[in-house]
Amino acid sequence: MSAEVDRLRRLLGGPDIAWLRARARRRLERGAPLTGTVTLTEATPEERRAVELLLGRRAGSGSSLSVSLDEVDRVLRASGASPGGLAAAVVLLDGPVRDLLRDRAESKAAWQDAFAMLDRVIADRTELDGWRAWLDSTGLVRRLTTGPAEAGTVLGALATVLDRLPSPDVPLGRFAAETCGDAHALDEGSALATLALSAVRALSGLPYRVEGGAESRRAAWARVGVHLDELSSSVLCLGMRGDQATTTGRMLAVAGEAGEPVALTLRQLRRHPEPMAAGLVRICENPVVVAAAADALGKRCPPLICAGGRPSAAVWRLLELLAAGGSEFAYHGDFDWGGVGIAAAIYDRIGWRPWRYDAEAYRAAQSTAPLPGRPSPTPWDPALAAAMTERAVRVEEELVLTDLLADLQ
Repeated sequence: MSAEVDRLRRLLGGPDIAWLRARARRRLERGAPLTGTVTLTEATPEERRAVELLLGRRAGSGSSLSVSLDEVDRVLRASGASPGGLAAAVVLLDGPVRDLLRDRAESKAAWQDAFAMLDRVIADRTELDGWRAWLDSTGLVRRLTTGPAEAGTVLGALATVLDRLPSPDVPLGRFAAETCGDAHALDEGSALATLALSAVRALSGLPYRVEGGAESRRAAWARVGVHLDELSSSVLCLGMRGDQATTTGRMLAVAGEAGEPVALTLRQLRRHPEPMAAGLVRICENPVVVAAAADALGKRCPPLICAGGRPSAAVWRLLELLAAGGSEFAYHGDFDWGGVGIAAAIYDRIGWRPWRYDAEAYRAAQSTAPLPGRPSPTPWDPALAAAMTERAVRVEEELVLTDLLADLQ
């Protein structure tokens, strides 16, 4: 046996024929048969002589060198150097061959397991469909973690975080402690924090990629009810009644007299001790409606609040103060599935009646923009979800500004 191995090493084990073994190994790793021809371009004289020694004949001429794997297999078997042929020779000389197909299948299964908990949690969160696909297309999770095992831990924590979002109003440290068991788990710089922030941006209707500095990060978290501090969360409003008894009331009174929008911070609203009374309060999704109302109506504009996408802690606080004061609400938002999700969250929490935000208004609006995403229920008007599914176009608030301003007027 030793003599056969020595002969095999002389024939096929040298450095000048290593390229042939490497080609054969790659085929075996892929599960491909060792048949057909392999070619080495720009072969050296030593590499040509090594093949001639193996095959026992001249190996042609020219700069390239072509070798039949079938012939190599026959020579090795017939000579007794490798009774098992070329495949056995590759294993004997260079070690066991990896099964790449099996490795890939196992790796795929491991990554699927790593994402399993996250996928269960967001299965019905249509507003996160695009973000989930973005994770796969960018390979972000694979870049941020060392492999499926670490990824599974990080994504499990991320699933717990997303299961609690949007949050009614909580500081980031407390939120991290309650969801991850570590008050600093969502501090900037960790894999979990990066992924969580990208998901938060998705929930807020922002580009998924984490960009900008600390202010951008604070604003994104504030939109889902988690505040890094009381000043980063704010709510834009116009036409709110003020008073002279509180700081916040005096700010609203001055802005109302000037007919200008005002952004109230969570800090200011938390320090407002009494419920607010404002009668009917209209809620829009986008700041453009507030800006247009200020331009067109000024101080004649009735109470108007901008949710700003997913309501921030400041938005929730203002709505709760108004609800406690007996106010009623009318809501309008974008006719897309993200907008429907925002509307549903506010509807569930404080209740409202549609402000041109029903099936009739949707059918009357002019638009050709495609409607992406998965349908969501519209409990204030079930016919709206059916109409959006059937028509499949999105209608942004900017397209119906004239009608909204007419209602305010």
